[in-house]
Amino acid sequence: MKVVFSRKGFDQQYGGMASPILPDGRLIPLPIPSDHDRTTIDNVGFPDLDLDPMLRDLSCERHSSKSTVHYDPDLGGNHAAGIPGWRPALGQTGAAQGHLSNNGVGAGDVFLFFGWFRQVEKVSGRWRFVPRAPDLHVMFGWLEVGEVLPVVTDRPGSLQRHPWIATHPHVASPERYTDPRNTLYVGRKRSAYVNGLGGGRFPSLRAPLQLTREGLSRSFWSLPSWFEPKGRTPLTYHPSDDCWKVEGDSVTLKTAAKGQEFVIDGKAYPELEWWVANLIGDTA
Repeated sequence: MKVVFSRKGFDQQYGGMASPILPDGRLIPLPIPSDHDRTTIDNVGFPDLDLDPMLRDLSCERHSSKSTVHYDPDLGGNHAAGIPGWRPALGQTGAAQGHLSNNGVGAGDVFLFFGWFRQVEKVSGRWRFVPRAPDLHVMFGWLEVGEVLPVVTDRPGSLQRHPWIATHPHVASPERYTDPRNTLYVGRKRSAYVNGLGGGRFPSLRAPLQLTREGLSRSFWSLPSWFEPKGRTPLTYHPSDDCWKVEGDSVTLKTAAKGQEFVIDGKAYPELEWWVANLIGDTA
């Protein structure tokens, strides 16, 4: 099994702010803004939460619940119940898809989605980011790959096999996605780790989901010590020994600014599958 750490959601360039961590620990991963997509943030689906005033307050009116977003990965939401046969799915294209293809990512592998998060609070009726709260990289969802669909080179076959993918942004706008590398990763019908589909969101922050090492900037991650390569093929984009610093039973990784997808191969890291199983299995 290969695991892909996949960077997604609001960042400094797209969105201009962190995704919120609510006072009760809930994670609100915000998909990147897009003028070319039709899905609005309120379709992403967070029960019992009025997103509009929160987004307006945190973004100084740049974003609202009606802002259109590129909802990818599609891990569920208000729209999913109305789409027969729907499953979690991720679209990828261009150089990032080339990297996934070159590393043999396919059925049986797992994506772990992470993004930029920060704690928020409500003061005098308005939302704000907690002063001096750290900027964190946090894992907010996962996808267990069941199928890989070449949605440009075989669009008719892909749609015949899974008609529901017609609503996914990497399929719904063929005029924008013409690169033959444009690919859809479809989640398993039955998860190997939980009772349900092979993909979803982690609802709340818990220690194993936080990648950023305490006290350091968000680009410095804390991982189990067995992630250190020690002569094995390292996590992609991190070949240098200088990236890794073992500290007890963990290792600090200085992550690469380059790269949207970081791939690690379980053939060289036998602990990986157990680690992923526990990470996803504790979702409930």
